[in-house]
Amino acid sequence: MKKIPLIALGTWSWGTGVGGGDQVFGNNLTSENLKPVFDLAMQSGLNFFDTALVYGMGSSEKILGELLKQYPREDLILSTKFTPQLVQKVANPMEEMLNQSLANLQTDYIDFYWIHNPADAPQWVSGLIPLLKSGKVKKVGVSNHNLEQIKEANAILQKEGFKLSAVQNHYSLLYRFSEEAGIIDFCKENDITFFPYMVLEQGALSGKYNAQNPLPESSGRGKSYNLMFSQLEVLIETMEKIGDSRNATVAQIAIAWAIAKNTLPIIGITKVKQVEEAVNASKIILTLQEIEEIEELAAKAGVDTRGWWEKR
Repeated sequence: MKKIPLIALGTWSWGTGVGGGDQVFGNNLTSENLKPVFDLAMQSGLNFFDTALVYGMGSSEKILGELLKQYPREDLILSTKFTPQLVQKVANPMEEMLNQSLANLQTDYIDFYWIHNPADAPQWVSGLIPLLKSGKVKKVGVSNHNLEQIKEANAILQKEGFKLSAVQNHYSLLYRFSEEAGIIDFCKENDITFFPYMVLEQGALSGKYNAQNPLPESSGRGKSYNLMFSQLEVLIETMEKIGDSRNATVAQIAIAWAIAKNTLPIIGITKVKQVEEAVNASKIILTLQEIEEIEELAAKAGVDTRGWWEKR
């Protein structure tokens, strides 16, 4: 298997349409906008890209497919998802959805294929087995699943000689459910890579936004986070101080924290500067005291950033 970098790059905010970057993030990005971003990521060794068919209903995948054409496929690690809510009445809905993703991404295999959420779990897990056997999918994971569902999925795969390779859940300084529920420990014990998404809480932990400079009001993230900024002030100020001692941003401290927790964060990128930040964040080593301090302040902030899609 290809060597996986310390950070994966998320493409939820690429493209437009239902569930796409314009609606969720207030962006409107095309492959032309994103080409310098993609190129720098590849040059920097950040070659793991995470997407999903549901992001802009194929829009994100198509942009990624355009950008990756100029590189040897073996140089990339591609991750996309099967979303149960998109299932149509066809003979094999999982394979049908995978084929759509393969066409969008202009490739004949996916490195990591995920069940996007636990709707009707675990009925879809066995559908991953023929995809693994066919070689169209190299490794499989589950996203937004609780510990019981993760264990169940792994057991189903093990009966056929396979295993769960990855878990992808919302996890950040502000939302540590996967840690509290024992999911991260289970992953460590069973050689499953834990990929946290929303480590920066859609920009709320980037240090770029606050009560005076809020997120775009009309975006989904603005509606979710703008009311929380007054509660996050002390945490952000402390992360700024820690960052200042290393010539690093608040965002880099949030990413470094996730790496220090033995996870492989998925960081959404839309700008060249964010790629540079991600590269530098992977080099930051936080002290145990710093980790404890920001975790304590995050808990004291008392905010609930659980997504509407997240069940426990």
